[in-house]
Amino acid sequence: MAKDYKTEVEKMSFEESIKTLEDLVKELEAGGIDLDKSIEIYEKAVILRNHCRTILDESERRIQKIMESSGVIKTEDMDEN
Repeated sequence: MAKDYKTEVEKMSFEESIKTLEDLVKELEAGGIDLDKSIEIYEKAVILRNHCRTILDESERRIQKIMESSGVIKTEDMDEN
C-alpha cells in the first residue's frame, strides 16, 4: 500500500498534498475508526508530510540559487527555529 500511495503522492502538487493531509488529520481527529485504519491513515499522512517537506526544501534551494545568481551574496537561514 505505501509504495503505491507514495507513487500517487509524488504526482501531487504542494497544495493538493496539504489539502489531503488536512483531510486525513480531520478523519483521525473525528475518531470512531479502528486501529488498522488509523495506522493506515497515519502512514499516508507521513508520506504526504515527507512529500511536502521535499517540495519546500527544493523551493528553498531554488530561492537560494536565484538570490545568488542575482548578485545577492548574503544568504540567510530560512529556518524559523
